[in-house]
Amino acid sequence: MILDLDYQRQGSGEPLVITHGLFGSRLNWRSVAEKLAEHFDVINVDLRNHGDSPHAPEHNYSVMARDVLALLDHLGLERAHILGHSMGGKLGMVFAANWPERLHSLMVVDIAPRDYPPLHDYIFDALRAVDFREVDSRKDVEAELAEYVPEPPVRQFLLTNLVRRQGRLGWKLNLETLYANYDALNAMPALAHPFAGPALFIRGGNSDYVRESDREPIHRHFPAACIKTFPNVHHWPHIEAPVAFLRTVIDFARDPRAVACDL
Repeated sequence: MILDLDYQRQGSGEPLVITHGLFGSRLNWRSVAEKLAEHFDVINVDLRNHGDSPHAPEHNYSVMARDVLALLDHLGLERAHILGHSMGGKLGMVFAANWPERLHSLMVVDIAPRDYPPLHDYIFDALRAVDFREVDSRKDVEAELAEYVPEPPVRQFLLTNLVRRQGRLGWKLNLETLYANYDALNAMPALAHPFAGPALFIRGGNSDYVRESDREPIHRHFPAACIKTFPNVHHWPHIEAPVAFLRTVIDFARDPRAVACDL
């Protein structure tokens, strides 16, 4: 079943759709979206089972890509750029392989077209361990998360999912469905066809998500791909190097030849 995604739209110009990563939402991309909206018609979405979008038991890249396709159709947009981070980047790859005619360009942030090990088990453990019958404040929830998640920035990221409904705190995202479908999210589905259009792969130089060995499958599935490494950056280039990130995305969307790719 295709879902009607929640989104925020701002700016003018060529459409650019932002697709966030696992446990994220459009809120995590709000500042980036505001800057990009000075140059593009930005559609910053909550993917299914995240943010303010509907929940459903099915969660895989095929159905997420179809959700985005339905959103473009709903908005009357023939073509758009897709800028996707991590899970949202894999979604973009699947979209590009199936509907290349609907893309101006694909921009993927720190993810490769391959299977990944279960890197987020400790985060699922942390989120599932919070007993919302026993907590009544953001501070209480963060204290429980800290037993599993030692990194303060990661805890703050996860806390963007906290919401109070009918007087009780809870997670906005559909946690149990995401947990049940986690193997499908780690896997890379077969891509129907190579995407010959402009494709930018931004990788963090200190991140293990895109390795040197990933260059071959990237270029095999995306023969025109430009791989751009941001040194001294981990899995969040848009947060750790926002000025360089924005400049790269804006330049590439305007003219892919304007971005200096890795040698």
